[in-house]
Amino acid sequence: MVHCSCVWLRKYGNFIDNLRLFTRGGSGGMGYPRLGGEGGKGGDVWVVAHNKMTLKQLKDKYPQKRFVAGEGANSRVSALKGSKGKDCEIPVPVGISVTDENGKIIGELNKEKDRILVAEGGLGGKLLTNFLPLKGQKRVIHLDLKLIADIGLVGFPNAGKSSLLSQVSHAKPAIADYAFTTLKPQLGKIMYNDFKQISVADLPGLIEGAHMNKGMGHKFLKHIERTRQLLFVVDISGFQLSSQTQYRTAFETIILLTKELELYKEELQTKPALLAVNKMDLPGAQDKFRVLMNQLQNTKDFLHLFEKNMIPERTMEFQHIIPISAITGEGIDELKNHIRKSLDEHANQEDDAYHKKQLLNLQISNTIFYSDPPPKNSVTSPR
Repeated sequence: MVHCSCVWLRKYGNFIDNLRLFTRGGSGGMGYPRLGGEGGKGGDVWVVAHNKMTLKQLKDKYPQKRFVAGEGANSRVSALKGSKGKDCEIPVPVGISVTDENGKIIGELNKEKDRILVAEGGLGGKLLTNFLPLKGQKRVIHLDLKLIADIGLVGFPNAGKSSLLSQVSHAKPAIADYAFTTLKPQLGKIMYNDFKQISVADLPGLIEGAHMNKGMGHKFLKHIERTRQLLFVVDISGFQLSSQTQYRTAFETIILLTKELELYKEELQTKPALLAVNKMDLPGAQDKFRVLMNQLQNTKDFLHLFEKNMIPERTMEFQHIIPISAITGEGIDELKNHIRKSLDEHANQEDDAYHKKQLLNLQISNTIFYSDPPPKNSVTSPR
């Protein structure tokens, strides 16, 4: 059994998940017409990923959000080839997608030290340019945080996601007795005894109609895209947003959550998912859990109970279903272990898939190399 201990939670009161920046490459240096000297190229602007960076830190450090590289040196008698201008580096968190003003993806930064060129420096003056330097490229870019956590908690308001986060990471998110307790993402980390860390995001409460941008709507669903795996959290007693809305059982809650994900983006349903059935400390919870398990094991037998537009094309396949109580701590250790196991298994599968792809590419390139006929005009050496 893997033993876990708490580590810390950072409460992102001013959570920022996207930024708009102005970037400009440096101008080139002047050429030297009389001696044919070339000016130095202007510096380039790069976006570089750093593990310990956040978009909020970037905004606080550079409130003007302008990044301009250095100018290339002029050509002169003592140095006919002018030196290149100083590059400008923009430090960003890992998991950033960089797009231009038109929404076209320039690139993604998925690991530490990944870098993307976003604005190129201008050429130095040379014969081709009549020895006049060119200006650097100007570009407005958007930084969009793509991956915010390993695990994203998915559930309707009051399912107990904040309480669960405080249990798995000993975090202290604000918890109150009303819907929409969480308005901004809260990030916690589970730390295991072998120092493995897993980040967990408690995201703003999802409601029916979120795919139409009701409630937190698309902002919530966008955050879900940025997690490796999903952890559905449902109240065993069901859910009712208000006296004006319909009461939903735990099973109906799962079906509706699945439908909301599907209507927003079908790929969300392909993410690995676990299910935590919360509030098992309540009276009658065990009987309700037995009913729920029967419904989940025979989902097709119960779909006729739903209106047609509420039924998802495909139902979620949960790798593990864990009964828990975020209040008493029941099932929390088991849940942590399943989270760890699931992430490790999928990391191994991704590694295997990557190595198979590399091997296939190598085999294809070797086949092409060996099967290519010699050129028609090639000369064969005599034996």
